[in-house]
Amino acid sequence: MGDNPSTADDSALLAQARGGDTVAFDELITRHRGKIYMHIGYMVRNEEDALDLTQETFIRAWNSLARFDGAASFSSWVHRIATNAAIDLCRRRQTRPQAELEQGDMKIDAASRTTPSSPETPGTGIDRLEIRRRIDSAFAQLSPDHRAVMVLKEMEDMSYEEIAQHIGCSLGTVMSRLFYARKKLQTLLDDLHEEL
Repeated sequence: MGDNPSTADDSALLAQARGGDTVAFDELITRHRGKIYMHIGYMVRNEEDALDLTQETFIRAWNSLARFDGAASFSSWVHRIATNAAIDLCRRRQTRPQAELEQGDMKIDAASRTTPSSPETPGTGIDRLEIRRRIDSAFAQLSPDHRAVMVLKEMEDMSYEEIAQHIGCSLGTVMSRLFYARKKLQTLLDDLHEEL
C-alpha cells in the first residue's frame, strides 16, 4: 500500500481500491457514507431503507470499480449510484414511502428552508409539526425523478450542472424536472403559504 489511507486523497484511495485494496475502499466509505446516507434519507424518507440503500450503494460501487472511468469524482459517481438506488426503491413503492421519519430521526428538517424563523410562542411547536407533515406529504407525492432533483438542488445545494452529472441527464432535463417539481409543490402547498 502506498499512502496512509486516512491522509490520502480520494483519487489515490480510488486507485488503491481498484487494485483490490479493501482498506483504501473502507476509507472512501468512511469519508462518504454520512452524505450518502443523508442524501438517500431525503429521498426515501425511511431510516431503515436509507441504511440498507447506503450499504447497497457501496456494494454496487465496489462491484463496479473496474468499470469506473474516472470522468467524474468518486463522490459524484457514488452519489449517482445512490440516487439511482433510491429512485429504483421509490418506483418499486410507486413513489410512496412506507413511513415518514419521526421528528428528530436523522436530524432532517424538511421545513427548514421554507419556514420563516420567528420567536417561539405557545402552540408554535404544533404548528411547525403540522407544517412539516404537510411538506413531507407533498414531497412524497413527487415522482422519484422529481424528488431526486429537488433533494439535490434544495437540500444539498448543488448547481444544475452538478445535478445533471449526478443523475446522468442533460441540463435541460434537470431544469425541466425542477420546474415541474416546484410547480407541483406550489400547487399542493398553496393554502399553507396563505396561512403563513
